[in-house]
Amino acid sequence: MKKSTIILVGLTILFLQGFYSQGSPDYNGGLKFTFDSEGKKYLRIISWAQFQANFNNEPVLNSSETSFNLRRARVLMFSQISSKFLILTHFGLNSLHNESMHPLGKGDGAQLFMHDVWVQYKIAENHTVGGGLHYFNGISRLNNQSTLNMMTLDNNRQSWSTIGLSDQFARHMGIFAKGKFGKLQYRIAVNDAIVNGLDARLPVAGSGNAVYGGANLLGTKKAGKTFAGYFEYHFLNEESNFLPYKVGSYLGGKKVFNIGAGFFAHPNGAVLENTNGKLVGEDVSIFALDAFYDTPLSDDGSAITAYTTFQSNNYGSNYLFSAYGSGSMFYSHVGYVFAGDVYKTRFQPYVSYGLNNYDAVQDQRNILGVGVNAYMSGHHSKLTLEYKKQSFGSLTTNILSLQAMIYL
Repeated sequence: MKKSTIILVGLTILFLQGFYSQGSPDYNGGLKFTFDSEGKKYLRIISWAQFQANFNNEPVLNSSETSFNLRRARVLMFSQISSKFLILTHFGLNSLHNESMHPLGKGDGAQLFMHDVWVQYKIAENHTVGGGLHYFNGISRLNNQSTLNMMTLDNNRQSWSTIGLSDQFARHMGIFAKGKFGKLQYRIAVNDAIVNGLDARLPVAGSGNAVYGGANLLGTKKAGKTFAGYFEYHFLNEESNFLPYKVGSYLGGKKVFNIGAGFFAHPNGAVLENTNGKLVGEDVSIFALDAFYDTPLSDDGSAITAYTTFQSNNYGSNYLFSAYGSGSMFYSHVGYVFAGDVYKTRFQPYVSYGLNNYDAVQDQRNILGVGVNAYMSGHHSKLTLEYKKQSFGSLTTNILSLQAMIYL
């Protein structure tokens, strides 16, 4: 073994100072390879997997009521040789199941793909700029949610408000700036809109119903840019804004109370076709207000987590596609961690509720979730059991899910 390799191994430190272990007594900051004695030059690696067993009372035709799903399998790495700049790479796959698998692992659903790849530069002590395929989103906390430490089984889908419509799996290609002024944190971004988005429909002449296809149908010169921002004031402990991923629950590890506001704008992002057969662009605009509270309730480990948001969605006239539509959304969840020893399994029951109103229809979409987390090593090893009921018009679904998650 070369001398340089021995030195490198000797300098490897398996903890990263300043990163919260999120309720785990075993984690101690994870895996970090340092290349200097001060720890300013390093490579950090994070890996996680989420596996689910789901029972659906109304499965798709000819599908089994019980199914298995590799919900996420991810690897995230970031590195710096100076505190002035950093590179981050994040890749993996999502929702691999019997219908998305491929005999040779070559199908679209079985492929790893890039979630994030960006570079960033510190221009002042508390301010950074960067660019690439990034996750510095606007709108709300849940539109910037980390998948490592969600309190509920998964994120509220409607809160990932542009996923596949203007971006690649909630990531845009563009430039961003982030930082803070005292207790006020900000993130803003200017991005390119995806051309081949999920909404591949063509507008129907004279229908008055928009489709989200401006970049494709009108061209990128007219509809190629999006703009986003999120601003939050931290009344108690400040959260880190080193990375864009928002923590779902600190399990009482911090006293946090934040109020936030955000936006997303895509000029000419939506398209109508008038009675003369002419395509007309409409601006997409989304605004939200939210609040997040997480605090220990005693010295014995009990804690509460609560979140609430109200969101105004304008995807164009009478827009309705999948879970997304012009109108309004209210969403809230609350969870309670029972007192207990952090070296033993702790339980956190929770409840969530979402209400969506759409301009295009009179029916409301109601989503109720009730679940419990069993933390065996904080978020780093946990089981989640959740029942979710969703009703929209004549359609009602009831899904019971059990998820096992480990991240290192």
